[in-house]
Amino acid sequence: MALQVLLPGFEGTTLPDDYRALLEQGLGGVCWFGSNTAGGHAATAALGAAVRAANPDAVIAVDEEGGDVSRLHTRAPSPVLGAAALGGADDVDLTEAVGAWVGHELASVGVTLDLAPDADVNSDPRNPVIGTRSFGTEPHRVAAHVAAWTRGLQSAGVGACAKHFPGHGDTATDSHLALPRVDVDADTLAARELVPFDAAIEAGTVAVMTSHIVVPALDPDRPATLSPVVLAMLRDVLEFDGVIVSDALDMAGASAEVGIPEAAVQALVAGCDLLCIGPDKPASLVEEVRDAVVAAVEQGRLDAGRLAESAERVRAMRLERTADITLPDHDRQVAAAGAALLRDGALPDLTGAVVVSVETTANIAVGEVAWGVEPDHRLDPADLAGSLAGLPDGPPLVVQVRDAGRRPEVLDLLRSLAVSGRPGVVVEWGWPTPYDTGWPRICTRGSSAPAVAAVEALLREAGWSR
Repeated sequence: MALQVLLPGFEGTTLPDDYRALLEQGLGGVCWFGSNTAGGHAATAALGAAVRAANPDAVIAVDEEGGDVSRLHTRAPSPVLGAAALGGADDVDLTEAVGAWVGHELASVGVTLDLAPDADVNSDPRNPVIGTRSFGTEPHRVAAHVAAWTRGLQSAGVGACAKHFPGHGDTATDSHLALPRVDVDADTLAARELVPFDAAIEAGTVAVMTSHIVVPALDPDRPATLSPVVLAMLRDVLEFDGVIVSDALDMAGASAEVGIPEAAVQALVAGCDLLCIGPDKPASLVEEVRDAVVAAVEQGRLDAGRLAESAERVRAMRLERTADITLPDHDRQVAAAGAALLRDGALPDLTGAVVVSVETTANIAVGEVAWGVEPDHRLDPADLAGSLAGLPDGPPLVVQVRDAGRRPEVLDLLRSLAVSGRPGVVVEWGWPTPYDTGWPRICTRGSSAPAVAAVEALLREAGWSR
């Protein structure tokens, strides 16, 4: 039973022998990350078949949100819009179609659980880890799209997992690196953070993922993943009876002080059912966590009935496809991306313009993926002076950035270019945080192939060509 509730990630595009042995012994599942899907569709499908051969009942999970967060599409932008653009366009039927297509793609490689959609209300524009992964800032709009995406995904036979309960949107700290706090009262929590989760549950989501954040109004001492109080609210107030999945326990917000095995025990005691351990973990760590769980039962810290309940929930988490799926019409997605665009100021004449990308590091959840219009030049923020020296003199610039509002050095660069008198435009591919550089700006609400097409169409209207 201790193995049944674990969801680790291993390294590489093939199944390691020691992980094969763990699966044969009853390991509950595996979570794929970028290192597992790097071989492309055929290799990933073969990996899925290998996992199923070792344990036909194993959960295969992945983070595939569309838009910025994709494990299947890393060399080119995702073919479907991400959450923020879908929320901006506010076409609920399209959102459901996008969810269905994501489910179809995942099912084709063997995935049974998608750690999506993101049900956070992104109320803090400085949020370093949610941003364009959220459907927006208004709880009921977010809720409508979370429910639609969930219905679409699950119609393809892949389980949804709404995250990050009880809400990671009102934070300015990345829980991968530290322990954020959401200092709101219970009424605000109920009226804002919980609304999308309630909608996901009403839509039939099979799973909900916890967050490593402290909500003092509920539990001033423990992050939600380790809090019996917070997880009891999910069970008793929102009446969720599915699988509670922990966010990755290797994140600092969960295990920096106690270590991964102890965090796993505390998460099970609190009410989690399936424990995500994180990417590229050795089998020895999985065994260490398993042994810690068994020891906690033997010591009386973890009730055996509680463990058995979680193991049974994980075993029962299966869905069947209920609909035929087709890729949402590309032109419809491009139109939706165009409707979601925000424009600040009129574009200058962009005849002969050069496209430049400022290559800032993405947050850990997004990872290294292709984004934006294919650039003519890339600027390294660590060596902006050297990078700028390679730009041609004269032509207008289209400068692409991600979350420049949180990066003072990037804002300084943009302002220096604008002050020089050179014509240009900023294309912001991150969250549309207000800032002024002196240049007009296009805010896309996230990268994807349809969003790239919408931006390119807008640039061409101003004279850009390639």
